[in-house]
Amino acid sequence: MSERFRVVEARVLRFAPLVLGLSLAGYAWRLTFPASWGMIDLRVYWSLAPNVLTDRLYALTMPFTADFPLPFTYPPFGAVVFLPLSALPWLAARVVWQLLSLLCLWWIVRTTLRLLSAKTTHDPRRALLWTGLALWCEPVRKTLDFGQINLVLVAFVFAAMVAARSSVAGLGVGIGAGLKLTPAISGLYFLVTRRWAAAAWSFAGFALTVAAGFAVSAADSWRYWFELLGAADRVGPVGSAINQSLRGALSRSLGHDVGMSWPWLLAVAASAVLTGLALRSAVRASDTLAAVLAVQLFGLLVSPISWSHHWLWAIPVVLWLVHGVTGRAAWWLAGAWVVVTGSDVITFLIDQQPSIWEVPRPWPLAALGWAYPALGLLTLAATPALVATAVKPERVCRRSPQKTNDLGVT
Repeated sequence: MSERFRVVEARVLRFAPLVLGLSLAGYAWRLTFPASWGMIDLRVYWSLAPNVLTDRLYALTMPFTADFPLPFTYPPFGAVVFLPLSALPWLAARVVWQLLSLLCLWWIVRTTLRLLSAKTTHDPRRALLWTGLALWCEPVRKTLDFGQINLVLVAFVFAAMVAARSSVAGLGVGIGAGLKLTPAISGLYFLVTRRWAAAAWSFAGFALTVAAGFAVSAADSWRYWFELLGAADRVGPVGSAINQSLRGALSRSLGHDVGMSWPWLLAVAASAVLTGLALRSAVRASDTLAAVLAVQLFGLLVSPISWSHHWLWAIPVVLWLVHGVTGRAAWWLAGAWVVVTGSDVITFLIDQQPSIWEVPRPWPLAALGWAYPALGLLTLAATPALVATAVKPERVCRRSPQKTNDLGVT
C-alpha cells in the first residue's frame, strides 16, 4: 500500500460516520418509493413458508407479481427457518428483514477487513466507510428492494468458511446449503485447503437440514429432492438480463437456452481451470480471502441461475483488490467492478428487453449482458498474478499476539 494512498485514506476515514449516515438517510428516502418497499421475494418467503406445515409448500404460488406467479424455490428447511418471520405482521416482517440485511452488510465488510487486518492497519471507521459505499452497489440495492435472503446468507456462510473450528465452519456451510443450495460450493474451499474435518461437518450439517425437512413435511421434501431439484426454469427466466451466470450470458449471446450443451460445458471447463489456478496460488500464499473469493466466483459462474443480486461477493473482491494486493492491474480491476456494480447496468438491460422470456438479444446488449460473468472470469484469471503482489503486513505497533477467534482471524 503506497504512502500516498495511506494519506488519502486517512483523510477520507475522518468522514466515515458521515458517509454511512448519509447513505442510510438516502436508503431511508428510497423506501418512500413503492418499488423499493415491495420486497416481493420476502413476500414469497413470508406468505408461502407456513404451507410446509400442510404439505402444500410447492403446490401453491404467490400470485401478486407482474411477470409470473412466484413459487417457493428453496428446500423445505428454508421454509422452516422462515416460519418465525411468517408469524409477524407483514409490515413488521419487512422492517425486521431490512434491519437484519443492513447489519449483515456491515458484517460482510467487517469480516473481509478483518481477514485483511494483517496487511493493513485496523481502523473500525474503515468498515463504516465501506458499508456506506457498498449500500449503493446494484447487488445490495436489489437484494434490499426484493427482500432477498442474499445478504443474510452471504454473511452467514462467509463467517462459517473462515471460522477456525472445523465444527463451526462445516456446520455453518452445511446449514447454509440446506437453506439454499448455492452455498454448497463453499465445501470446495474445505477440500482445497485440506480441512477434511470441516468438509465432513458440512456434509453432516446439510444432512441434518434434509432430515429436519422430512420431519416437518415428508411429502414436500420428497417432491423437492426427487422431482423439482434442478428445474432452473421453475426459478425464473434463464435468458433474462438479470441472470448473470455463464448459462444466462451464453443463452443471450447464442439466441437460445444453452442448457448443459457443449458451449456451457466449455465455459464451465474454462472457469474450472481458472479457478484451479487461482486456488493453487491463493493456498500457496496463505491468502484465505483470495481462496474464498475464487470458490464463490466459480459458484456464481457455473450456477444455472445467478441473479445480479447474488453477486454480493463483488464487495469482498473490491476490498481485496484495494487493501490486499498492489499494482495498477488491481486498481483497474477494482475500478471495473465499482463501475459495473455502481452504474446499475443490469437495470438498463432489463428495461431494454421486450420480455424476460425472450432469450435473443441485439449484439451490443448481449455483450453488455456479460458484465458480471466477464469480470468474474477476469478476476479468476488475474488472481495468480495479483496474489504474487500481495500487500506486506504493516508494522502498526508492538503488541502481544492476539488470540485467533472462531472466525479464524485476529
